[in-house]
Amino acid sequence: MDFLRTYYREEVGKLAQHYPREQKSLYVDYRDVYQFDRDLADDFRKKPDVMFSHFENALRLYDLPVDVTLDEASVRIYNLPDDIVMDVPEVSRHENIGSLLAIRGQVQKVSQVKPRIVDATFECQRCGTPTSVSQFGEKLQKPHECQGCERQGPFSLDSSASTWTDHQSARVQQPPERTQGGEGETIDVHLKDDLIKQFDAGDRVTLTGILDIEEAGKEHKRDFDTSMDTRAVVREESDYEDIDVDQHMDRIEAIAGGEEGDPYELIINSINPEHFGDDDVKLAIALQMFGGWSRDGKKRGDSHILLMGDPGCGKSTFLQAVNDLAPRSTYASGKGATAAGLTAAAVSDDFGDTEWGLEAGAMVLADHGVACIDEIDKVNGNAVSSLHDALESQKVRVNKAGINATLNSRTALLAAGNPKEGRFDPYQTRAQQIDLSPTLMSRFDLMFMVSDSPDPDLDREVIDHMMKSRRAAAKKALGLDLSEEERQSIEPEIPEEVLRAYIAYAKEEVTPFIDEDDNSTQEYLREEFMKLRLANGDDEDNPVPVTYRQEEAIERLAEAAARIRLSDTVTKDDVDRALSLVKKSMHQVGIDPDTGQFDADVVETGQSKSQRDRRKQVLEIIDDHDKVGVEKVADIMETDVDKVKNDLQQLKNRGKVYEINDGELRKT
Repeated sequence: MDFLRTYYREEVGKLAQHYPREQKSLYVDYRDVYQFDRDLADDFRKKPDVMFSHFENALRLYDLPVDVTLDEASVRIYNLPDDIVMDVPEVSRHENIGSLLAIRGQVQKVSQVKPRIVDATFECQRCGTPTSVSQFGEKLQKPHECQGCERQGPFSLDSSASTWTDHQSARVQQPPERTQGGEGETIDVHLKDDLIKQFDAGDRVTLTGILDIEEAGKEHKRDFDTSMDTRAVVREESDYEDIDVDQHMDRIEAIAGGEEGDPYELIINSINPEHFGDDDVKLAIALQMFGGWSRDGKKRGDSHILLMGDPGCGKSTFLQAVNDLAPRSTYASGKGATAAGLTAAAVSDDFGDTEWGLEAGAMVLADHGVACIDEIDKVNGNAVSSLHDALESQKVRVNKAGINATLNSRTALLAAGNPKEGRFDPYQTRAQQIDLSPTLMSRFDLMFMVSDSPDPDLDREVIDHMMKSRRAAAKKALGLDLSEEERQSIEPEIPEEVLRAYIAYAKEEVTPFIDEDDNSTQEYLREEFMKLRLANGDDEDNPVPVTYRQEEAIERLAEAAARIRLSDTVTKDDVDRALSLVKKSMHQVGIDPDTGQFDADVVETGQSKSQRDRRKQVLEIIDDHDKVGVEKVADIMETDVDKVKNDLQQLKNRGKVYEINDGELRKT
């Protein structure tokens, strides 16, 4: 009582004024208890059930200035010292059972809210005498005998005379970026009364509560599961609370200011240093991790990148590098991925017999970070369709089994995959060989094609770099001295912990945009985009393929480039970096396999103008000639047979052509 009067007189008065409709609990800072009486704080740690009972009893006996009784009010302790706040894997230890502790983690799944009985009143079916039984654990406890006739029932539950509370279960996991690969450990938590619906799947939280053992179904086993009886919930205010930016601030400012060299080159050399070359991909990934500025959640600032290419070209190593570097990240494989695994879904869970829960997938768990999805070409159709909204609006909507929820997925996607046939076909455009729907492809700001084409000079450099990095790794493991060249082959220019803090600080503190007073930058971006948009618009038969999505992509990437300099102002140089990447991406996807030249039409339609014209000619030849086959068509066109075969296959796929006896071709 003395503690409440000394430290929380005003808070108790506010609770009395708003109890019970607007406020039902008194939040008490653990550090205040510790300052008042260290022994009292220590008792809270060791005997929390007893101490909560004493504090809540003191609250009920408090002399209030208004005519209110706080009989059902709760006391909620929060803000435990950092040495008591645990990661999820540290919690389920026998020494923690029955103790007050705090868990920091990410919400993987939440159940629906259901009524839970606290004190059950039963009516004897023989004499009608009511008997009250306090409830503990998961199973409903009935009276042993009637207090009136002293018989053993039967009894029926009197719901109107019983005491109830609202109840919800949740599963909290170790955040993905802190699991060092694999799925994070989890713990189930129970919430009741005014703690329900305090968070959604995907949220980062710190929960204070008491560690319990789960006894149901364990009568004949020595091993027990654990869960937390939650007493307080605090959602994280900062996106990167676990990162100590202050420790690295001097180095971050030195890098951003150019004191150690070109910051862009330093970051490029710090991403996947064991992978030789592909500096454009590394710069794009760097800009993706820093990100552009999101405008009130209505305009996304995150850039999405797709890496497509032949097997063995190192695409997955980029995803793993980003998963290790990004302050927040998730990693998933497209093989067998479900909609719940990639975005979120209502799923049947194990919180109850017929319960449905809301489960977060990779895009939601990586909120404000990067989701890395490997083998995206192998993701099933339903899961891919669930990505559309998550990529553009950065929201995931779930409507199933009575659950209607909208979760945040303010996430950049770095995806990798292989061409449809495993390797690129030289007779088809690259865009045709990406086994993704055009609508999903349009969500990517950048697409890079990583092909394995023999090049003697480049191959020698790659092999030398591979041998050098492998030798350097062995020498480092043996404690031998490394040359500067060897060190650079395996060690990043900027240490991982510094770069991670650098990204976190830039995303939290820097809000870059093109200043309205900077006419030169605005005009430069406008004119350069118009050149892209009208790149091959001089042909009347060719639609303008470059959409305004590319302009938004350029702005996002330019803002990210400014963030690397820790600048709130986007300059022409930032726009140039963004333009260079967008142009290279478009040219890689939009190369006409016949001419070897860029055809912007390929970017949007997957088909070049020369292919479209040639296939039109194939149809005309089939229409004009009887009993014509592949060889004859190729002979008339004076072109390669394999090229004609490819065209005919595309026409067959579109239902334009069919074959009859002996390979004779007919138009449909």
